[in-house]
Amino acid sequence: MLENRDYTLIIDKSGSMSTKDQAGGRSRWDVMQESTLALASKCEKFDPDGITIYTFSTRFKRYENVTANKVNQIFEENEPLGRTEMADVLRDAFQNYFHRRELGQIKPNGETMLVVTDGQPDNRKSVITTIVEATQRMDKDEELAISFIQIGNDSEATAFLKLLDDQLENVGAKFDIVDTITIQEIEEEDLSLKEVLLKAIQD
Repeated sequence: MLENRDYTLIIDKSGSMSTKDQAGGRSRWDVMQESTLALASKCEKFDPDGITIYTFSTRFKRYENVTANKVNQIFEENEPLGRTEMADVLRDAFQNYFHRRELGQIKPNGETMLVVTDGQPDNRKSVITTIVEATQRMDKDEELAISFIQIGNDSEATAFLKLLDDQLENVGAKFDIVDTITIQEIEEEDLSLKEVLLKAIQD
């Protein structure tokens, strides 16, 4: 399932990502850069043409066909600033997927989107609506998976992401496509990236 699949990484670059509460006194943004490099390196094995990366805060930017050697450049062009406007970037990522599906340009096994964020979005209702509407355009359960990975320990963000994971079918989602995990859970369970990706696809 991991091969013949596209991967999109959506990175929160809101102001709070500069918080230095990670191991060794590093900021969330520093840890994000390391994790993105590891993700891009691993995904190249499954998806040799590179992954799609978005950075988002008040606005978002999309980078196509990103391989490991392009990651540092993306982080040099961005810095943590602004609000957590998640709905707009999700909408663009979904539209990009469905547009490529219409053109016959998607991989046979669909797409996994990983959203790394440290806080809850500014407009929770829009995020819920955006995901529910995307599921209603899907043909089968496995074609799209979204894994929200929380960095930091904002309890309200944790509660909102759990709601996305558990409750969307109650508000009209056609499929349960959302999985959530915190950075702490990944570290405590000693999960590899491959296991996180598989969990996102299979949940």
